[in-house]
Amino acid sequence: MKKIICTLALAVVFWGCKTGTTSAAKNNVAVNINLTDVKDDKVLVTVTAPDIKTDEVIYSIPKTVPGTYSTDNYGKYSDNFKAFDAKGNALTVKRLDDNSWSISDAKKLKTVTYLVGDTFDTEKGTGFGNDDIFSPAGTNINAGVNFLVNTHGFVGYFQDKLDIPYKVTITHPETLWGATSMTDEDASKTSDVFTTSRYAVLVENPIMYSKPDYTTFNVNGMDILIAVYSPTGKFTAESITPEMKTMMTAQKNFLGKVNATKKYTVLLYLSSMAKDDAHGFGALEHPTATTVVLPESMPKDQLVESMKDVVSHEFFHIVTPLTIHSKEIQYFDYNAPKMSEHLWMYEGVTEYFANLFQINQGLIDEAEFYTRISDKIEHAKGLNDTMSFTVMSKNVLEQPYKDQYLNVYEKGALIGMCIDIIIREKSNGERGILDLMHKLSEEYGVEKPFNDNELFDKITKLTYPEVGEFLKTYVAGTTPIPYDQYLAKVGVSKASEKKAGSVFLKGQVPYVGVDPKTKEISVRPDIELNPFFTNLNLKPGDVILSINAKAYNLDNIYDLVSESENWKENDSITVQIKRAGANQTIKGTVKLPYEEAEIFKATDASKEKLKNAWLKG
Repeated sequence: MKKIICTLALAVVFWGCKTGTTSAAKNNVAVNINLTDVKDDKVLVTVTAPDIKTDEVIYSIPKTVPGTYSTDNYGKYSDNFKAFDAKGNALTVKRLDDNSWSISDAKKLKTVTYLVGDTFDTEKGTGFGNDDIFSPAGTNINAGVNFLVNTHGFVGYFQDKLDIPYKVTITHPETLWGATSMTDEDASKTSDVFTTSRYAVLVENPIMYSKPDYTTFNVNGMDILIAVYSPTGKFTAESITPEMKTMMTAQKNFLGKVNATKKYTVLLYLSSMAKDDAHGFGALEHPTATTVVLPESMPKDQLVESMKDVVSHEFFHIVTPLTIHSKEIQYFDYNAPKMSEHLWMYEGVTEYFANLFQINQGLIDEAEFYTRISDKIEHAKGLNDTMSFTVMSKNVLEQPYKDQYLNVYEKGALIGMCIDIIIREKSNGERGILDLMHKLSEEYGVEKPFNDNELFDKITKLTYPEVGEFLKTYVAGTTPIPYDQYLAKVGVSKASEKKAGSVFLKGQVPYVGVDPKTKEISVRPDIELNPFFTNLNLKPGDVILSINAKAYNLDNIYDLVSESENWKENDSITVQIKRAGANQTIKGTVKLPYEEAEIFKATDASKEKLKNAWLKG
């Protein structure tokens, strides 16, 4: 579902236009989205209704969409909602809330029209935890340049009409091309036509319109499309394709028979980080696509690593929840959502696979894999380790459970690891959690959901009583997981060592901030500074102008963070600062912040065979 990257925190009137006429069949919803005539940064949407048999009908735009686990109210970005009969006479419309409109005399309803504004313009911060819409689930309207059409932000549904076909016509400038996993049924260079069997399928198919920049390749029978929007042209699809192809080939090899998707699209939107641009970085999965938003200012190596992390996570969602899921997901209610208990599987097992496949396919070594596991244990400790994971999952839209959502990527992945180890131990290394997911996908599938309260029993039946006991005690229960005990089963034990931390980040909290107006980087006054700052006598409020003769500001702050990771203890360093309005030059040496870190190592040779089955099986 959505994969979040925590990055350095930086600080109407209806108009006449030719939208094209579409004659709707009685049993479908026909939609026209006009990307050609953008006015006041808004897009006109025209919806031709199916036959309505009631005197009143409600049209809704989603409050929540699958995979975001947040209440976003996409309807609040739409206004000037109007309804008309076949003769063009206006029908009475009443707005019920942010997301829904009631239409009277609905048996006469022919069309509705409304204007849609984009969400990127409204973002204030990171897009997570501050009521912003998470950027990969959001929308962008940049006339003639870029449109990120997450369809749930533009198109709604009529009450009780979720399961009828949709035909969507999008008119667009000839210079822009729409990247999507859907098939354009119109040969025109200025109009695209997409049909889906129902609303849920439309919502799962984002489209990005921009100047054509894409690559295609095939991996083991799957066609992959990589499309990139880079505002300055710093990155191209071709420049990141080799790494993506290597990674996705490894993922397909790891998954084996579990995946039958024929086409997969990666939409990469690179933000300028301007005030009216995206600030919530990460990705959101769909059955045949992933939307990714990252800052264009990232160095290429960091961009590629971030793409590996988020795209690999999203791709593995093909397994769960896209193939294996509960009724709450199959019959998702976009405006009164009921959440499933099993985020430990949807997000946790997915995140575990995103790390396991890399060691399994030789993309990382054992030491790096153990470091990742250690980091997840540390991060999980910083969250509520005694909260029932199933209770948190079921109530994730509400507090205090909402604040624990990030644990799905930490403890959730560790839950997957422990189940994997239990199955490996009981089967003498022959099977693991991937085998379980194969069996579950055969038992259920895209169109056959499970009952939330029956999943643990089904997993126990397909595996071992010990797995069922683990789920009962540590996933549904409130007992913290003794990770040492499970890792010991595969010969891995805990050790302690001093580890150099990041110069500019304490965990996910930055030591510096950025003034968006001046773009200046300054030392934060509200955090205790680490030895790097104190050794150089850097003070709160100091503006960092340059380091080792290279100037830094908002535009290249990711270069600064990335380059600092290569600094060594006692390296010579020259920092030019501005303090109290006066420039100063500070010369000294690098002092890295060290902290005691928990690491893991393979120490029990008698468990070598089981360990290798776990990591390489």
